[in-house]
Amino acid sequence: MLANYFYHEIIRKTLISFGTLFNDIHIRHRNSDGNEISDIKVPIEYGPVQKFLARIEQQPELNKAVAMTLPRMSFEKTSIEYDSTRKTGVTQTFKAFDGTDLKKVFMPVPYNIGFDLNILTKLNDDAWQIVEQILPYFQPSFNLTVNLIDSIGEKRDIPIVLDSVSFKDDYEGDFSTRRSLIYTLKFTAKIYLFGPIADSTDGLIRKVQVDMYTNTDIVNAKRESRYTVVPDPIDAAPDDDFGFNENWEHFNDSKSYSPTRQTDI
Repeated sequence: MLANYFYHEIIRKTLISFGTLFNDIHIRHRNSDGNEISDIKVPIEYGPVQKFLARIEQQPELNKAVAMTLPRMSFEKTSIEYDSTRKTGVTQTFKAFDGTDLKKVFMPVPYNIGFDLNILTKLNDDAWQIVEQILPYFQPSFNLTVNLIDSIGEKRDIPIVLDSVSFKDDYEGDFSTRRSLIYTLKFTAKIYLFGPIADSTDGLIRKVQVDMYTNTDIVNAKRESRYTVVPDPIDAAPDDDFGFNENWEHFNDSKSYSPTRQTDI
């Protein structure tokens, strides 16, 4: 049976962060004298490029309005796959603080999310301007810092890998059909998914015991002494002001004695 409800919004945060990478791209047009006559910020939205192109085809009256909005970009999530090359031990844990509360966190599970970034333009030069503002940052990856779990301050660098670049000239039909140049850039985001965050207070180590033998053969060797240490008070929390009670037991045949001392920290 699966654990209790939890939701860290990691996939959602990754989608938002990916789109934010490309939300400030501009193209500029110049006249024959080389003077700048326009500076356009390229809009970006989430959704498949086929949906956008189908809207133009099914509603011809929008052609004029849509033509005014090009160039534009769209992106969509295309796949989620487990990444066995980054696998870690499933039972490994680490400690983190949620405010002042100590939490136990299992090691995250590596997954790859596939993205398509589509660039739609009317002019080749517009597409080249956009592509040239993107490609130099990916060699072939770009690290994106994402705040995966706010409560424990878990931030990680998520590599965004550029897998491929393809091009399509959607220029079919009669002379009234508007041209759409489409560049598709495929990316892979190497993310980590976390499970539930558990309280770690009950899992604190509150007693340490060490047995000492005459040699390393503990099956046949004679035990000589035992060292035990516990916090004082026994129910102390990690941030409390507490000490330790240390106890030595020395064994001599059937006899043993147990001197005890206290250490403050």
